[in-house]
Amino acid sequence: MARERDVDLVEVSGQATPPVARLMDFGRYKYEQSKKESEARKHQAKTRLREVRMKPKIDVHDIDFKTRTVEKLLRQGDKVKVTVMFRGREITHPQIGKNLLDRIFENLEDVATKEKDAALEGRHMSMILIPDKRGIAARDRAAQLEAEGQNGAAEPQETAAAPESESETGEPVPAAASGD
Repeated sequence: MARERDVDLVEVSGQATPPVARLMDFGRYKYEQSKKESEARKHQAKTRLREVRMKPKIDVHDIDFKTRTVEKLLRQGDKVKVTVMFRGREITHPQIGKNLLDRIFENLEDVATKEKDAALEGRHMSMILIPDKRGIAARDRAAQLEAEGQNGAAEPQETAAAPESESETGEPVPAAASGD
């Protein structure tokens, strides 16, 4: 039958009783499989390892700037290696670098998780952070709600006169009465 139709006889399951075979164009089948695999590879997320470097004698503003950079890279889906470089005698105080890395992680705790904790490698102390998809989504939702709240507060609203309440004797008391 395969020769008559000019196709291949392909064994699908040789272990079954009786063995299962199929009539098909095997070359075309292999071509379609490779196309499906390449299409699947296109939709996979490629994570890159990005690095942010700093020195232990860094100012508060610069720490905040580097932290925002790390957050931006994490939001793009990349792994981030945060490195503290020690020069000269700075290496005698590795706790300063450890505290700096811990401070950065505390600021990014809701958008990142540690893949590798802070470790000293020669004159560099580094940690690797990976994005936390749930944390990033939660932070985005919170920012969106905050933005909507600010937009709602910015719209002018009519101010109604405050209702007067009655005192215990039944006399009306203005709502804006001060207790001086």
